[in-house]
Amino acid sequence: MPELPEVERAAKLLRSLALNKRIQKVETTEDTIVFSGTTHDDFAAEITGRTVKEVGRYGKVFYLELDGEGKMPVFHFGMTGMLQIRGETPVHYREAGRPRKAATDWPPRFMKCILHIETESDSPIEVAFLDARRLGRVRLCKSPLTEPPISGMGFDPILSLPSVEDFKHGAVKRSCPVKALLLDQSFSAGVGNWVADEILYHARVHPEQRCNTLSDEQIAALHAQTAEVCRTAVEVNADDAKFPEDWLFRHRWDKGKKKPKDYIPLKLPDGEPATIKWLTVGGRTSAYVHELQRLPKTQKMGSEAEGEASVQQDGDASDLTPLTESDTEVIVTTVRKRQRKAKPADTKRSVKRRRSSRNKGGADTDSGS
Repeated sequence: MPELPEVERAAKLLRSLALNKRIQKVETTEDTIVFSGTTHDDFAAEITGRTVKEVGRYGKVFYLELDGEGKMPVFHFGMTGMLQIRGETPVHYREAGRPRKAATDWPPRFMKCILHIETESDSPIEVAFLDARRLGRVRLCKSPLTEPPISGMGFDPILSLPSVEDFKHGAVKRSCPVKALLLDQSFSAGVGNWVADEILYHARVHPEQRCNTLSDEQIAALHAQTAEVCRTAVEVNADDAKFPEDWLFRHRWDKGKKKPKDYIPLKLPDGEPATIKWLTVGGRTSAYVHELQRLPKTQKMGSEAEGEASVQQDGDASDLTPLTESDTEVIVTTVRKRQRKAKPADTKRSVKRRRSSRNKGGADTDSGS
């Protein structure tokens, strides 16, 4: 799912193309799931002919402020949403996968709407919103910042980071794993899977540590890294090739993949190679560095914890949770795989015992007749 840095990149792109320009025409495709609270026809009619005065973003949501008294378009990418400019490849997201080939067909596949932005030339700029899995949302809001989904979100790490004390107050009253808290959009809007893992790595906090066990030093580190990770990613326009060399991001996607000969592993402060492990927390695959992110001695880890998280043995590098209608992260409590796998074996043993009992009973009856 595109996270704060990727959504800010999309908003920046729209600012560069559409600011103070008129939306000349809007093409739409009927989709009663993606268009939420409006129809594709009403959406087009509402924004056609109006001028873009500003492009805003909050969390993982971006919106256009238009002139006039009408409603404003509000966009959420969901898992695989992206923007594409006519004649260019889509602005892709790492977990969604890079397009297999440069898209030259127009309108592009999975298009939900195309904004025709007026230019000084005869040819307008065409910006398409694409969504292959239909988990994004396109809405109309009179006041985007005071209406759902934004009104139900927590702080934005770039726009409205709270004080350390307020951050602590919101965190330590919870008993969930800290990774699950960071994914909760009602706590920190815009933080998603890779951003949360990067924050925890630099703060040296294990993703499964309970929020109510965090020390003041850990709270301060989490607060600082929430701002720093987002700021750094936004400054390079979410271009992961420009992310710092010591970021976990550069290595978190390598699970189960053969390393190239020139591969340089993530290093520990002493220069030794770091051990990256993966587990599932809050319904999402979490990468962490074993040597630097340790659980408190009083807290059990992974499959030892009673149904709170499980070490993922296989699957892709991303275990994305489904997007709900409210566009908040779903915090899922996972069940230990070991427990799930035990049930079929128990059932087989029970059947064998019942069959054995019936056979013994039949033998006794025959011998007595």
